[in-house]
Amino acid sequence: MIIGTRGSDLALAQATSIERKLAELGVQTTRKIIKTTGDTFTDRPLHEIAGVGAFVRELDDRMLEGDVDIAVHSMKDMPTVRPQRLSTSAVIKRDSPCDVLLTTDGSKLEELPENAIIGTTSMRRRAQILRYRPDLAVHDLRGNINTRIRKLEEGQYDGILLAEAGLQRMNWDLDVQRLDPHHFCPSANQGTIAVVTVAGSEAEEVTSKLDHQKTRIETSIERIVVAYVEGGCTAPVGSFTHFINDYELHVLAEVLSLDGSEQVRIDEVIPVEGYESYARELGMRMVELGGKELVQQAVCQLNAQI
Repeated sequence: MIIGTRGSDLALAQATSIERKLAELGVQTTRKIIKTTGDTFTDRPLHEIAGVGAFVRELDDRMLEGDVDIAVHSMKDMPTVRPQRLSTSAVIKRDSPCDVLLTTDGSKLEELPENAIIGTTSMRRRAQILRYRPDLAVHDLRGNINTRIRKLEEGQYDGILLAEAGLQRMNWDLDVQRLDPHHFCPSANQGTIAVVTVAGSEAEEVTSKLDHQKTRIETSIERIVVAYVEGGCTAPVGSFTHFINDYELHVLAEVLSLDGSEQVRIDEVIPVEGYESYARELGMRMVELGGKELVQQAVCQLNAQI
């Protein structure tokens, strides 16, 4: 079977992990590297790239055309609305969902001097950092994980924000500060790898054996809540769910203004039984509290900057 993946070191590491899991099931695979829109336009912030799914669209298209059997994605990059013919056949057990701060000298977030320059292209991370430390300067930071760290080492930034899961998958042991998800609510599905196939295909049947049910439930709730406020991958929206025990889930979600000065936030415990219904209720509550308006306001401001 042919696995489609982006060509960055991190994407290849993720694809390799799926290849190994499939090999354990006796499935032979080959790899096809596909360049996506998000890989092509690395000189501009993600919100300036038209449409949604900048790292996903081309892989979807190639799968629908029959060029690849399996696609491996960082699940947080996947739009909430997916092509009907495609199936998320496996949600792999989640790695760390947290963001981390990497600085030039090992300084923690609280220790950085006023006007220190923080690098990130994520609107969510930007808003959350400014909410926590409004005295910091946040500058755009594009490029793959190697490029981002190189720019930090060159002194272009005092610190950069990264997903801890990416460092784990690269097997890098760096001196980072893990940011508390209560204050820095992760993006929906952060830390999770998704496997996508054509619905009803042999590839779907085989890869479904890799599915981790608890992670699928957590990520499903996160996506449902975000869908109600129409928070795409470029909007300042966080959504994080985790199992407390076998019967309850903790759901944290928030929408922020671009400067972090305004927020709509929910922090609830829901039962596992009927979780989709409860997730929809929480999504509707986010809308009632003004979450959708905050997203629209952020989108308008971003569009005005293009």
